[in-house]
Amino acid sequence: MAWAEKIKLNKQLIRAVTEAGFNAPKEIQLRTLNRIIGGQDVIAIAPQQSGKTTTLVLATLNRFKHSADNVPKALILAPDQETVENIYNSFDLINRNKTIRIITLHNGAGVDSQLDELAEGADIVIATPDRARAIYLKLGLNLNKVELLIIDDAHAIVKKGLQLPVAELSNSIDKAQRLVFTEVMHDKIDKMVTPLMVQPATIEIDELGLEQVPVYPQMLYHVPNFGTKLNLLNLFLQDSEVFTKVVVFTNTRLTAETVFKSLLRKPRLATAFIKPLSFEYKAVNTISEFMHDDKLRVLLIANELEEQHALDEIPFIIHFDLPDDKQVYINHIEARDTDNNETIALTFATDLELDQVRRIEQVTGHKLQRADLPDDLVIEKDRKEKEALKAAKQKQVHKVAEKYVPGEAFHEKKPENAKNYNYSSSKKAKMNKKKNH
Repeated sequence: MAWAEKIKLNKQLIRAVTEAGFNAPKEIQLRTLNRIIGGQDVIAIAPQQSGKTTTLVLATLNRFKHSADNVPKALILAPDQETVENIYNSFDLINRNKTIRIITLHNGAGVDSQLDELAEGADIVIATPDRARAIYLKLGLNLNKVELLIIDDAHAIVKKGLQLPVAELSNSIDKAQRLVFTEVMHDKIDKMVTPLMVQPATIEIDELGLEQVPVYPQMLYHVPNFGTKLNLLNLFLQDSEVFTKVVVFTNTRLTAETVFKSLLRKPRLATAFIKPLSFEYKAVNTISEFMHDDKLRVLLIANELEEQHALDEIPFIIHFDLPDDKQVYINHIEARDTDNNETIALTFATDLELDQVRRIEQVTGHKLQRADLPDDLVIEKDRKEKEALKAAKQKQVHKVAEKYVPGEAFHEKKPENAKNYNYSSSKKAKMNKKKNH
């Protein structure tokens, strides 16, 4: 058997995974499972459909050699109810050890019913971080014997802002092996998982689709935040000789208005919308109308309009936002005439959009070329930090100025005139030769 030859799984599990239709291990399983079985912490970075869920299921089930004792040995954290249920179904497909009791915890069911299920015993708990934390605080989730903590779809957990419950749950577990599965790795994920793990092995699987979609040349600008996206767009549009005609895609018309208001005066006067929210903005009906108007350089289009546009003659396509539906993006960059076209597609992406970039690369079969940020680009975070530091310094100066400083007329008292005593009333009376009343 291919599994038995390459991975040290127990025989029952090898038979089960083969019967489930997985005839041979995928790359992620070949590169991670032996390390996991050896007890090492692992960070696995791989795209969708690469076998991450099957990997975590096999890694978990391999810990149960015989009958289970209905005390949680594995806690698997996933970003939402759908992912929790998908993982549960994967366990149901492969697991042949019916003594193992698997419980799911998520916001789709009541807390009381989930507490009752846990009270009957559980060996594997699959949960969203917020619900697991809530039940743990009610003393309903026993983490004392957890040997394996798995964080699945870490990129989505960070997107939902669930880092705190993940950290609290991890800190409540004494000694356990920790595994992280994610589509991408960036600073926010690193900040969440690094404190939880001990010398993890980081394994990245870089798979692209077999079929390559013909697309315009693409460049990716990885920026820290929304404000820096605005600064980068303004920086590009200042060069009117290069950026002669530009189509900018945002996800909503409200974002398009925000972009418009941030533009400098000259590009703003040369900007139009397709179907703006307000009549106060310059509007055009088609790309052709925009191209034939010499006064216009920038066209703002919202992806929410769900309309396809012929972009073959546009020199620059800029995705200010990445649409949730990757097919919308692909429709914008797919090249119909690859021989006589000079269109370039630029994409702005923050950390939280890198998983969408990864999915687009996987579907199109093309890697987006990473571009260096311009040296004169103002990084919004840096600017805010500098302003805060400047404000703090000014506040300190004001405090010093407000502190009392003796004027020129002030002089120290002579020692014989200085009062460094405090007599009682009887003493004062005697000194004044008066009766003490």
